[in-house]
Amino acid sequence: MGFITGAAIGGILGVLFAPDKGTETRRKISERSNDMANTLKDNFNDFVDGVKDKIGSVKSRAEEIQEEGKSKFDKIKGEARNSF
Repeated sequence: MGFITGAAIGGILGVLFAPDKGTETRRKISERSNDMANTLKDNFNDFVDGVKDKIGSVKSRAEEIQEEGKSKFDKIKGEARNSF
């Protein structure tokens, strides 16, 4: 995140100190700001998707463990009933 922020600040400062007209400079700043906003948005969406995938994996594994535990419990319960 620090790298992206530093790159954005560097890009804006580079545009500000370039020998262009004011309108051209403002256009460049606007374009770079939009590019950075889109990059941040894409990175955030990728992060959220990754978190959702991890949550899905953990949930799936928890359901598997629950089923295994229930199966073992039912087996032990059946064996206990048969031993009496």
